[in-house]
Amino acid sequence: MQPSGDITRLIEIMAALRQPETGCPWDVEQTFETIKPYTLEEAYEVADAIERGDRADLCDELGDLLLQVVFHARMAEEEGAFAFADVVHAITAKMIRRHPHVFARSNADTPKAVKVQWEAIKAEERAERQRRRAASGQPEKEEAGLLDGVSRGQPALSEALDLQKKASKVGFDWGDAERVLDKVEEEIAELREAMSAGRTEAVADELGDLVFALVNLGRHRNVEPEMALRDTNAKFRRRFAFIEKSLADAGSSAEEASLDAMEALWQKAKLTERQPE
Repeated sequence: MQPSGDITRLIEIMAALRQPETGCPWDVEQTFETIKPYTLEEAYEVADAIERGDRADLCDELGDLLLQVVFHARMAEEEGAFAFADVVHAITAKMIRRHPHVFARSNADTPKAVKVQWEAIKAEERAERQRRRAASGQPEKEEAGLLDGVSRGQPALSEALDLQKKASKVGFDWGDAERVLDKVEEEIAELREAMSAGRTEAVADELGDLVFALVNLGRHRNVEPEMALRDTNAKFRRRFAFIEKSLADAGSSAEEASLDAMEALWQKAKLTERQPE
């Protein structure tokens, strides 16, 4: 079998990999649940390639992400649920339906009008899904609440931000960032209290509350928490690499160095970053 730019070849390859008798043993034993972590990982790899501005890597990572879609579609086809063509049909129908200002007649000619129209169409789609489920005898999915439209499958930081945005639309929100900062300090105090008491479950609970409050603070200051944390992760990688190189230049290593020695190098890395070039 030869590689090809035709999506049909990728679908054929996945079908061959999933054949119980002649396929790959690893691929054959996978399920939706076991593949899910890889799907999330590949999405993050795409984001990483974009942030690094590496277009060649982006091409490769997009292929890996596409493979995940084909993998899930193949497993669904084996169950008789749907196939890859159904996935493509569903998304093309959705994009045409949600862009009447492009593919049909519509008065939505500004970004704000398009957003209002988008939300209205999504509401119609949710109602249609409910009718479909009822007609097929499936139990009704409760979507009556304001927060039910927020995906539970996204990263926790993103989910927290979306929950807060939704709640703020009906006035359930702090008035300004200073009040949110007070809430952050309150959560820190409660976390200290739980730690002092040695209550492990309470520590986890209070830590979650603190992170949620920090996300809220970022929202009020127009700082995207996911990106802020990714920037901090990159900064940590950079400074720790400085520590390792400095130790290596001195004939030592992180395993051999004391915490005080590494902390001193950390502070040196911070000063080096702040110096103008």
